[in-house]
Amino acid sequence: MMEKQQLDAIRQQIDAVDEEIQARINKRAALAQEVARIKLASGDDALFYRPEREADVLRTVKERNQGPLDGEEMARLFREIMSACLALEKPMSIAFLGPDGTFTQAAALKHFGHSVTTTPFNSIGDVFREIESGSCDYGVVPVENSTEGVISHTLDMFLNSPLVICGEVVLRIHHNLLCSPGYDWKQAETIYSHQQSLGQCRHWLDQNLPHAEQIPYPSNAEAARHVAESGKDVAIASSEAATIYQLDIATPNIEDEPGNTTRFLVIGKQQAAPSSQNKTSLLLSTKNEAGGLHRLLAPLAEQGISMSRIESRPSRRGVWDYVFFVDICGHIDDPQVAEALKILETEAGMCKVLGSYPVAVL
Repeated sequence: MMEKQQLDAIRQQIDAVDEEIQARINKRAALAQEVARIKLASGDDALFYRPEREADVLRTVKERNQGPLDGEEMARLFREIMSACLALEKPMSIAFLGPDGTFTQAAALKHFGHSVTTTPFNSIGDVFREIESGSCDYGVVPVENSTEGVISHTLDMFLNSPLVICGEVVLRIHHNLLCSPGYDWKQAETIYSHQQSLGQCRHWLDQNLPHAEQIPYPSNAEAARHVAESGKDVAIASSEAATIYQLDIATPNIEDEPGNTTRFLVIGKQQAAPSSQNKTSLLLSTKNEAGGLHRLLAPLAEQGISMSRIESRPSRRGVWDYVFFVDICGHIDDPQVAEALKILETEAGMCKVLGSYPVAVL
């Protein structure tokens, strides 16, 4: 009897806290609507999504959190509140590499929250084109994996696109072996998945399905859909794809590397303003002369700018002609970055800023 009284007392406190939380969330939503009214009054080109503002809010949430929920979990809760409030200001459409159930869709929802509309497209090029045309507000595309390297097509699209990078998403990747309900996956003669996923599960597949033929598919979700339609064989895809296409997870987490992570880029038309932690991506080409690459990197070192990544790609303008995709720490508005870019504009055959954006928080 005493235990029931104690539990009832605690539950009454929980109900009171829930009521207060609900009132506070609605107050925040009302303030978001007031922000929208002020922005709309300023003109038709008002920006509602501010990636630098959202990143700093989430970063502050993590820093001030004192538990018992950890900072990451608390930030995810705030992410959804902010998503719902932004939808009151302006509903947003986010293009992603489809179909439904891809890791790219999961990355889009992780970054923007579940109050946006995610729209699938068949290729990375289609995602770029839909944003360029204004059919979608922003897009999310994969750019590199921790075990399989860069996604070349994404980098190549930036060569001629006017879009800029305005955010990044880092997603922990769990691959699952999917099959139709009741199907004995050990009898599978064919495995369907994206080429990168097949590579990321190579050791597990060699050990458990050594005789099955591996068939690359445009996306993991497409592979899951194919298996759902055929009723046989297996696919490698996300748990979300299993739910969408009503497949069983025969074996979860079959990736070879436990730290398997993919980085995605958020692309749009507007350059993000500085946040408390920023990254800038550049597209550079060298003049066809000795020491060209050294001259590209020297201004960064002279200004004390850290470089987090460099990737070379054929420029498609000539045989053995290359461009370099470079990530550096800082924002183009930072004095050191601005000075380095000023020098690069004279030293490089081409110097294109792909975007300055907040470092991923979640």
